[in-house]
Amino acid sequence: MAQDTLTASMTLTKGAVGGVGAKRMALLEAIGAAGSISAASKAVGLSYRGAWDAVQALNNLFSQPLVVSHAGGAQGGSARLTAEGRSALAAFQVVQAELSHAFELIEKRLGNPPGGAIWSFGMKTSASNALRGVISAITSGAVEAQVTVDIGAGQEIVAVITRESVADLELAPGREVIALIKSSFVILARADPELQTSARNRLAGTVVRREDGAVNSEIVLELAPGRTLTAMVTRQSADELGLSVGAAAVALIKASHVILAVE
Repeated sequence: MAQDTLTASMTLTKGAVGGVGAKRMALLEAIGAAGSISAASKAVGLSYRGAWDAVQALNNLFSQPLVVSHAGGAQGGSARLTAEGRSALAAFQVVQAELSHAFELIEKRLGNPPGGAIWSFGMKTSASNALRGVISAITSGAVEAQVTVDIGAGQEIVAVITRESVADLELAPGREVIALIKSSFVILARADPELQTSARNRLAGTVVRREDGAVNSEIVLELAPGRTLTAMVTRQSADELGLSVGAAAVALIKASHVILAVE
């Protein structure tokens, strides 16, 4: 049996949240060439939904959207790379080539077996939502601290974490962080300005995708161009709230359900 070869797998997120690797960059390249997410998904062997999810993740993780798309569904629509997207792709291709060459040399010098230290650097998260932002304020209490994160387009996310976590993560105003939120922690409501709720976070958006299952529905809200939030609600609730594509909605998230990650 041939010995496994140590290969380089790079992400452009630099830290705790992975997912911007070779597959997604191949999708990015295909979108640039084909001009649509549907055509690009076929070119790289992904389902349309898988490609759409990857584009959302890329747009949310970078400070500016990498892809701008226009609705058309699985059979149509168009998409293009932004200047940020072209720059990220070019950087990835250059560094990936250099990294692959360097790892060839590393493998020869270390003879590193699968399971060794070099093989253990990958990290992923199960949270559906990973939104990049900048800390705008920190208010400390006796045990916990309230951290306010500016995610752009006039919207903020507030997280409540321990003061120990603030110190361990070296959080301070002006520092860039990533807010992780499970889709099941996102509560959706109609866009009613008089709505009263105890949830600290209230993010307004427009439904841009709905996927129905037997019991639950996955709802994707566009908070700003290229910035989305995914919620998992019961199909009955989605119907009762009228959460169809194009509908305005509000995402409600408890501050204690927001996890912060740093690079």
